[in-house]
Amino acid sequence: QVQLVESGGGLVQPGGSLRLSCAASGFTFSNSWMYWLRQAPGKGLEWVSIINTRGTTLYKDSVKGRFTISRDNAKNTLYLQMNSLKSDDTAVYYCAKDESGTTRGQGTQVTVSS
Repeated sequence: QVQLVESGGGLVQPGGSLRLSCAASGFTFSNSWMYWLRQAPGKGLEWVSIINTRGTTLYKDSVKGRFTISRDNAKNTLYLQMNSLKSDDTAVYYCAKDESGTTRGQGTQVTVSS
């Protein structure tokens, strides 16, 4: 069955960086568009970034220029490099096979705080 396992979250100071990873299995990763979503405390799930099968990327306006999504099809792994982190980036981050997050991992907590 489909399995998505995120890692790499943690506590970081404003302006810091984190790199999230998502190990995928149970489906043909290289043929799948992949998404990073997040859910901040008390808020709904929101789309952060998309990467298609050709490596074309899209970003939510608030993370453009700070976050970079990438994929390694040989390793069936999705990444999210997050730089210049802000307190507003605090959330549980999920990788997903669809924009709605119907098929997503368990999430990894990112907390940006001094």
